Amino acid sequence: MSNHDFLDLAVISQLNRWLHEGTSCWLCTVVETWGSSPRRTGSLLACNSEGIIVGSLSGGCVEDDLIAQLQTGTIAADRACYKIYGQTQTDIERFKLPCGGTLGILIEPFVELISDTIKQQFIQIEQSLLQRKAIQRTVNYTDGTQSVDVTHQRPDLHLDKNEHHQPRQLQHTYGPEVHLMIIGICEVSRYLAQFALATGYRVSVCDPRPELKSQWQIDNTSIHTGMPDDVVRDYANDPNCAIVTVSHDPRLDDMGLMDAFSTPAFYLGAMGSQASSNKRRQRLLQLGISEQQLHRLHAPIGIDIHSKTPAEIAIAIIADIIARYNEPR
Repeated sequence: MSNHDFLDLAVISQLNRWLHEGTSCWLCTVVETWGSSPRRTGSLLACNSEGIIVGSLSGGCVEDDLIAQLQTGTIAADRACYKIYGQTQTDIERFKLPCGGTLGILIEPFVELISDTIKQQFIQIEQSLLQRKAIQRTVNYTDGTQSVDVTHQRPDLHLDKNEHHQPRQLQHTYGPEVHLMIIGICEVSRYLAQFALATGYRVSVCDPRPELKSQWQIDNTSIHTGMPDDVVRDYANDPNCAIVTVSHDPRLDDMGLMDAFSTPAFYLGAMGSQASSNKRRQRLLQLGISEQQLHRLHAPIGIDIHSKTPAEIAIAIIADIIARYNEPR
């Protein structure tokens, strides 16, 4: 999982432990941002009455103030509330929010006896995150009802507020971030991983060649040294995955692609010239891949920007992945 995936799962998992123990706690969610925000909409933080926190709202800018207010009962003592940080120049200077960024945060208290139904709903959310499946939580703050439902929507969030800017209804879809599986360690894959991380993607690289593992020095990525077909089948088998082959070794690339065609990944791509791409298609046909399946393959990979250098090729690839992911489904 990406840092974001891990963080959401860690927050929900800890929240579930506190709910099970009967510990007073709060779930805080970034529901709106303006300007340069350190964390994206949907980011989570959970804290308990002892000031223990899991997750992040701002990378440390507002957390201390928020926890102090929660512990003293200044805000969200018994009902959900909406709070803005960075709305005034004083806020910006006090909390050192970057570039004048502003955060709108929803704070939900769990400080009384929580029903088994609500506990079970958060367990269901945790299980969905573990399985990289999307699930939507709906909360009506007027009557206190809430529900969770399996969905195929992408991660999203909408908070409806009343005339006093306090929460009326929340719809929050939890789900997996985009996962980029790169087959092959090379200069292109290094740039591609960095661009994908900057975009907020979870990034994994697969290369069974032992001499190359030590050359992979990209932080916040996962590295797999198994054979590409096994790795694709076990770690890149869901609709929020993009699988690209850049190894320069047809045996590795073709092996990864053979199983990639059996996954619901939204993007399959293979690096190479037009001539090598044509040869690859012929090899895959001979290996039993159908013409219809081959229509899924982007080869040559990436949008045509006449790229030559490894960095330019990586830009072309990540741009194409973003474009395909953002197409209506």
